[in-house]
Amino acid sequence: MLRAGLDWASTSHALCVLDAKGRAVLQCVVPHTAAGIEAMLRRLARLATPSQLAIAIERPSGLLVDALVQAGHPVVPIHPNVLKATRSRYRAAQGKSDPGDAYILADLLRTDGHRFRALEPLSDAVRALRALVRSRDDLIAQRGAMSNQLTALLESFWPGAATLFVRISSPIALAFLQRYPCPSSAKGLGPVRMANFLRKHRYPGRQRAEQLLARLKAAPLGLAANLEESAKADLVQAWVDILRHLVEQIRKITTQIENHVAQLSTGRVLMSFPRAGKLNAAQILAEIGTDPARFPSETQLAAEAGVAPVTYASGKHRGVVFRTNCNKRLRKAITTFAGNSRHDSPWARRVYAQARARGCRHPHAVRILARAWVRVLWKAWSDGLAYDPRKHQAAARLLPA
Repeated sequence: MLRAGLDWASTSHALCVLDAKGRAVLQCVVPHTAAGIEAMLRRLARLATPSQLAIAIERPSGLLVDALVQAGHPVVPIHPNVLKATRSRYRAAQGKSDPGDAYILADLLRTDGHRFRALEPLSDAVRALRALVRSRDDLIAQRGAMSNQLTALLESFWPGAATLFVRISSPIALAFLQRYPCPSSAKGLGPVRMANFLRKHRYPGRQRAEQLLARLKAAPLGLAANLEESAKADLVQAWVDILRHLVEQIRKITTQIENHVAQLSTGRVLMSFPRAGKLNAAQILAEIGTDPARFPSETQLAAEAGVAPVTYASGKHRGVVFRTNCNKRLRKAITTFAGNSRHDSPWARRVYAQARARGCRHPHAVRILARAWVRVLWKAWSDGLAYDPRKHQAAARLLPA
């Protein structure tokens, strides 16, 4: 039986196919082009039926993986750390090459294939949801970076405007900076005009116009000269325009995500958990998918989410450490859900409080709660049933009679 290893790169990929005795049947370099990938698939098809030729690869996603899965090849992702630890089995020197890594991947699949699991392809609906969720997360990170740059600019000549509202990227704060980008533009701003501005832009806060003006005037005054102030005001306008467009795109993508997840049965299952909501449920669903075969047990889901600790034990020494090799997007989604759930679930609140009483800091206590939730979440996800606290025995004991 043949086994293949593929070491991917940005412009070309090293391919190695081994027979049952570990002898190389095919070794070549595949250009990362449409013609190159099609030629590779044809050569592999001449060697064996695609369903019988498993391919080991480090990266579990991307166009190359999609092409292999669509052709019918079982794709087996192998973590880069496993590959790195295995190189010493094949060479004493610390050298590294792409063809060499392709050979090691293929040989690992030949000798230890039973230890690895083939990639379970996601449905088209989940792939679309994942693209939306991950893009939204990236845009939010960009919003944070741009907000920090705008804040730094304002603190250099008009610090009062930087702290006038809770978030500088909020619609009311951006509207204020659009209208008053520098101290000289706000010289005639009084309580009446401020109140009219807040009313026009539907200010959602509880501060009155007089309070906001007092906060604005209490901040240190900028010492920028006329030309400098004018230049920085133009820069403020530019950052505001970019942020307003970015915030609007995030809003549109968020609406798309909420519509997508509500149409999926698994999405409705995840939304049934306390304080999960549409967005957080979509973030979890985008990473775990809808196929129960993807995570045959709750321990595998906990390890993938990074909420199961790693234990090191040797002789008299024993240590428990935080798991770093995991799906960090899934970890963030599940810990966010766990942290929010304690505000709505008596059971979650109790688990969190017990962890804090043992001396755990907040992040550690949230991970402990997330590990407890994973058991329940995995059961509901694999069975396709909505969460019912009355059927959750630990939670049912805390419900009012």
